[in-house]
Amino acid sequence: MRKVIGIGETVLDIIFRDGQPIGAYPGGSTFNSVISLGRAGVETSFISETGNDRVGDKIVSFLKENGVNADNVNRYPDSKSPISLAFLNEHNNAEYLFYKDPTNDQFDFTYPDIQADDIVIFGSYYAVNPAIRPQVVGLLDYARSRGAIIYYDVNFRPAHKNEVMRITPNLLENLEYADIVRGSNEDFETLYKKDDPDKVYNSEISFYCKKFIHTQGARAVEVRAENALRKSYPVNSTETVSTIGAGDNFNAGFIYGMLRLGITHEKIEQGLGEEQWDGLVHYGQLFAGECCKSLYNYVSREFGERMKTELNLSRK
Repeated sequence: MRKVIGIGETVLDIIFRDGQPIGAYPGGSTFNSVISLGRAGVETSFISETGNDRVGDKIVSFLKENGVNADNVNRYPDSKSPISLAFLNEHNNAEYLFYKDPTNDQFDFTYPDIQADDIVIFGSYYAVNPAIRPQVVGLLDYARSRGAIIYYDVNFRPAHKNEVMRITPNLLENLEYADIVRGSNEDFETLYKKDDPDKVYNSEISFYCKKFIHTQGARAVEVRAENALRKSYPVNSTETVSTIGAGDNFNAGFIYGMLRLGITHEKIEQGLGEEQWDGLVHYGQLFAGECCKSLYNYVSREFGERMKTELNLSRK
């Protein structure tokens, strides 16, 4: 059975509205994706580190409760778990402040089992952080040597805009490793001071990776790929409680779609057809829309059960 392996940060997201905290939930970009995939019945492992504290206890137990293998989550003595403060505005979009113990940037792990057509997902500042670059590259090299599909979510926040020059070599290397790249208009405005999907794809992405997804919040999802494939996918309007985790859950849904629709590494190399893209973006939008209906960073357990049933039927 195909698996998903995620690598990324863990944080405790404390959510504020009108200056007051209204909830605290385990999070992190790839973390949110793998929780939703675990709920949807996908065999999933997560590689990370967290503090040796009550927050770390919560994060590890939460992974296990949601069907995600946490054997590769390291916990170092005397370290504190990272915290994120998310401030919701009147449109329920979030601005973030991050607090991290630098002693966590030591990171050591053994590789989980990775086989051909498994999917590795990575992204955000974690994917370009110079402090842990050798470990991230080691995993990507291993995944590529095993014939896995590599999905890269750029997810570069304005909080790190002063580091763009420093991390650019790592960013370019990530684009080269990736079979599929997704990023938001906010990411590319921060990195390149441009957000037009055609300009971003033609000048910054296509040389390194031919399959590109450009998300823009409530505006259309744009896909650019080889053979001049260019398509827009309108976003269905939904009553939004919070957009935290929307992009992470688009990733989860897209990856779920690759498993559900039998998209292999060979098919990706051959070039995906329009109908295949339609199906993949459909699942991405389905998961993202579900996430936006609550304060949580992931799809609901009930939605996950429905997706699990679909996935099991597709395997028969």
